[in-house]
Amino acid sequence: MAYEGKKTVKLLDKYILRQVIEMFLMGVCVFTSIIFASDTFITLIKQISHFGIPFKVALMMIILNLPQVIVMTIPMGVLLATVMTLNGLSLKSEITVMRACGIGLNRIAKPIFIFAVVMSIFSFFINETIVPVMTKQSKDLALWALGQKNIPDGKQNFVFKELSKEGTLKRLFYVGYCEDKILHNITLLDTSKNGTIQILQADEGKTSPEGWNFQKGAVYTVGENGKVLNTALFEDSTMRFGMDLSKEMNKNMAKEMNFSQLVKYLSSGTGQLDAKQKNILVIELYDKLALPLTTIALVLIGVPLAITPPRVRYNRGFLFSILIIFAYYLIRALSISFGEAGSIAPFLAAWMPNIVLTIAGLALYYKKVYTIE
Repeated sequence: MAYEGKKTVKLLDKYILRQVIEMFLMGVCVFTSIIFASDTFITLIKQISHFGIPFKVALMMIILNLPQVIVMTIPMGVLLATVMTLNGLSLKSEITVMRACGIGLNRIAKPIFIFAVVMSIFSFFINETIVPVMTKQSKDLALWALGQKNIPDGKQNFVFKELSKEGTLKRLFYVGYCEDKILHNITLLDTSKNGTIQILQADEGKTSPEGWNFQKGAVYTVGENGKVLNTALFEDSTMRFGMDLSKEMNKNMAKEMNFSQLVKYLSSGTGQLDAKQKNILVIELYDKLALPLTTIALVLIGVPLAITPPRVRYNRGFLFSILIIFAYYLIRALSISFGEAGSIAPFLAAWMPNIVLTIAGLALYYKKVYTIE
């Protein structure tokens, strides 16, 4: 009889897990598609319109960021699977039958919690191994695309211009010829500063993430009356205008490193970063641990909410999932914003959503499992 009981429980685990996994895969696909159709699509348009990145390159950059999106959607998918599965079993009175047979809610939820732990480990693994590599490749691809902009290789004696938002001329470039993506015999007329005009002449030049890099040249500053106000010679100079993507590229600096690399980077000294940037990196460091563990916190609050009272005859699992996810990401956005502003400690900024969900989940779980039983 004991063997039959164990066999029945194992079958129950398989039965619950099969439904959870099916719903989890559907949930990850749905939430990933939603993020891609909203935030990621806007990013695609921004990269094409603002930075002149070709559509194919921008699309490839988005695909490379897919693992980063999946790390965000794994907790959502596990929560949806938990609530929908248990809510479905409750509506069909299967949970009532199980509890009548002496199988408590703790035992029913056991395979779900095991699945949540496995998904947390899997999420951490993706975030530590795949996401840094893919993010770095995405950045390198963006820099490569930037380096190709306005570089017509092999062309001679050509001019291109940069306009202001009002449509007036800001800068006019004349290039003698281009070879191997290097511009030669450059003359630049810069009218962006009121009251003066700058004329730059250089032997060579090329684009870079920080702007334009010129070598072996001179800069002449001319006043409104046509008088030369200043002359400066240089061997190597970078002008920060036109194509400055450095800030855009540095936004994902933390995501290009795994946990140990980020710890090493922060401990080795971050002299190039100001206090706010360093604070953001510390929040990202704590978030590398907090985000995967969100899966367990969401399941803890999802299990008791999924158990439907006998009088309710409709599936409210999807509604519960959306409301919990909305509450989680609202708390997350607020805590990280406060953390980046320095209002709360970085650790609290990263872990606040998990702390709130865990406290609420423990209270609901205790009430549902132990008080009722």
